[in-house]
Amino acid sequence: MSEAKMRRLAEDLRQMELQVDIDEADIGRVAVGNKAKFTVDAYDERRFPAEISEIRFAPETIDGVVTYKTILTIDNAEMLLRPGMTATADIVVAEITRALVVPNAALRYAPPRAPAEDTEEERSGLLGMLIPDRLDDAAGGDNKTLWVLKDGIAQEIAVRAGDSDGLVTEILEGPLAEGDTVITDQSDG
Repeated sequence: MSEAKMRRLAEDLRQMELQVDIDEADIGRVAVGNKAKFTVDAYDERRFPAEISEIRFAPETIDGVVTYKTILTIDNAEMLLRPGMTATADIVVAEITRALVVPNAALRYAPPRAPAEDTEEERSGLLGMLIPDRLDDAAGGDNKTLWVLKDGIAQEIAVRAGDSDGLVTEILEGPLAEGDTVITDQSDG
């Protein structure tokens, strides 16, 4: 997501452009022609369509963050949008159809350990705080751990994760099936 400002093209407000600053870490994933959706405060429940028409090569650095100006073309035939409005944009960099996905919270979940499982050495000291419980996730990469509920019992399974939109992540491999119940948090009750 990027904060952006709208500008008019010439004097015709039916065609406008949205200038978006894309972080250098993300610029390699966007391309001219990518579709986007954006919102403005005046119509916060509505998502307007746009398309990337230009990606500028000149970097802009503000507070040590390097961004690249990207121009999105907007059809404003309804004349709802005005120059200077602040927008928040989501750019589609990939579309995956018929994917098995899980909430990102499921990839972060780890059940609390029972006190009897901890040794005195694990509970105290700096080393115990620095070593993660889930070494496979700490190593990074695509290998992740999920907890699923099977026959009322929480079971840990290993999966290989794919692309993510920040809310859900595609599962490429593993014993997870459509309809399985994944655990995202611990309920007290």
